[in-house]
Amino acid sequence: MREKHSLREENIILKKELIEKYSFQNIIGKNAKMLEVFDLIQSVADSEASILILGESGTGKELIAKAIHYGSSRRDGPFVSINCAAIPETLLESELFGYKKGAFTGAVNDKKGKFFLANGGTLFLDEIGDMPLYLQAKILRALQEKEIEPVGGEAKVKINVRVISATNKPLDKWVKEGKFREDLFYRLNVIEVKLPSLRERKDDIP
Repeated sequence: MREKHSLREENIILKKELIEKYSFQNIIGKNAKMLEVFDLIQSVADSEASILILGESGTGKELIAKAIHYGSSRRDGPFVSINCAAIPETLLESELFGYKKGAFTGAVNDKKGKFFLANGGTLFLDEIGDMPLYLQAKILRALQEKEIEPVGGEAKVKINVRVISATNKPLDKWVKEGKFREDLFYRLNVIEVKLPSLRERKDDIP
């Protein structure tokens, strides 16, 4: 019992440290464009709206996503991230939605996907522009229905997840070219946050 209490206390302390570490005040930036970004993310952090963060590689998109999560009422829930470009297309679906035992060769146990693990918190979909079209449809359905279906499963699982996504790709252009679903783009891009490149904020480099 004492051990359980000690673990709970430790968990509270660790969460407090995370909240402080990723607070808006700890993000370096005095450039006027970055100050505009800080104002925007502070004003939308506690909404339930999906956020799309646009910016070149190295501009701190995940840092901003964490600041939004830890500045919101979901801060006590999990922050789960997945880089859509780093996982082979054949594995991405099961990473996102999980799978049931026996769904395919090698699936010896059930596995929980990122959507399930982020329940009650925030799911950060990094490099969303690299998501294959067939999976975009499943992501859209999950956001619309607020439920997922693990690979090889029949029962749907209810989820309560806020999605923040990020990309360095020109998604608006890709929508016109048919490379990215228009309905998913608008579902993800309820609030758009544009991060300036370091070229545009040289006064922050020192």
